[in-house]
Amino acid sequence: MAATRFDAVIIGSGQAGTPLASALAGAGQKVAFIEQNQLGGSCINYGCSPVKAMLASAERVHQVATAADYGIKAGKPTPNLRAIVARKDTIIQAKRDGILKNLTQEQEGITLLHGRATFTGPRSLRVALAAGDEQLLTAPRIFINTGTRAAVPPIEGLAESGFLTNVEILDLKELPEHLLILGGGYIGLEFGQMFRRFGSRVTIISTATHLLDREDDEVCAAMQAQLEADGIEFVMQANVHRVSRNADGAYTLTATTPAGERRLRGTHLLVAVGREPNTDMLGLDAAGIETNKEGYVLVNERLQTNVRGVYALGDVHPGPQFTHISYDDYRLVRDNLLHGKRRTTKGRPVPYVVFTQPQLGRIGLNEKQAKEQKLSYRVATMPVRTIGRAQETGHTTGFIKVLVDGRGYLLGAAVFSEQGGEIMSMLQLAMAGGLTCDDLQDMILAHPTWAESLNNLFSRLEEGR
Repeated sequence: MAATRFDAVIIGSGQAGTPLASALAGAGQKVAFIEQNQLGGSCINYGCSPVKAMLASAERVHQVATAADYGIKAGKPTPNLRAIVARKDTIIQAKRDGILKNLTQEQEGITLLHGRATFTGPRSLRVALAAGDEQLLTAPRIFINTGTRAAVPPIEGLAESGFLTNVEILDLKELPEHLLILGGGYIGLEFGQMFRRFGSRVTIISTATHLLDREDDEVCAAMQAQLEADGIEFVMQANVHRVSRNADGAYTLTATTPAGERRLRGTHLLVAVGREPNTDMLGLDAAGIETNKEGYVLVNERLQTNVRGVYALGDVHPGPQFTHISYDDYRLVRDNLLHGKRRTTKGRPVPYVVFTQPQLGRIGLNEKQAKEQKLSYRVATMPVRTIGRAQETGHTTGFIKVLVDGRGYLLGAAVFSEQGGEIMSMLQLAMAGGLTCDDLQDMILAHPTWAESLNNLFSRLEEGR
């Protein structure tokens, strides 16, 4: 079988691969675009979009449940999980359809192939098509954008017992009576609060001492306190070493904890202990592409692998696993290949948000990192309860914490607050624009807004280190 030659081959339709296909085709290149599963990658199908759609339903439940606090008489909310999932599916299908239309109807030069790609050499691939046959491809440039999947820890009985990941839990039609969650990271916390608000009993089990253990201690403590107030149970420093399931489908997790061995029982089990790269079926050895010990594709600051002409974009290479970083990978490669620029990943900001309520928005350094780097800094901290907008809306939980250097420039921020992601984004813009704390303190901001809190925040500066 003769191989079909393309100018570029893109494996995976995530937030880097999809816009890159359009950009390269728009520049006149002949592009093969390969997707094994659903178009849109993790963000569209089982990440950002579906989770945030269902979190919106959970927020509505909470609003109804707390309506009396605002002088409104309302009945007890009754979540219909089938209807909630159906709403999510409608939103996601529209996004998938939009991607398909863009690739096949609105853009010339793209050949869309549904199947699994395997390297047969440095710049050649075999695609096992979903239809049953196969196709051979060659190209001077190949882009790997295959993303990650849920990591499964080697716990006795786990595989045999069965479990949910972030994929399957999005399609549940019946509400769990008691949801056990392995893992205290972003995924576990967002799903935990969501299903607790839907009415499930929720227990989160983590091996760590603190939730979000890369954050400052007060951030971890505040997050856990809020979720405990919502009714979520936490079992920390727990090493689960056995999972079993009885004839009724109920789970028992046997864990070693500082207080001794515990048996944790629930009706459903979500495994959310991290991610692993989708590289094991790519045949990278045939191309000589180097990976680290976890299987992530190694790249330089221009996202090039050790094989000339082969790039890795998005979560499949080591680095922050966020949709916005994946999209910036696309912009970096586009600008370098099509616009003659010399962009790199060095020094780019990594903002992120944990979409609990309150949200945790983060940008730049936290205090723990500043100390590790032996930086001189000052700290400004303000409780959310002192913000006028918080008092008026009733969202008074949390705090804003900002680190500032000796010249008054922002080093980083943690915003645990209602609209925390939006407030953090304002601070990120200030950092990018070189604004000082004095600039922000003196700026006229509309009243009453959440952003207005920045006027008062920097009056609270204290010496750090």
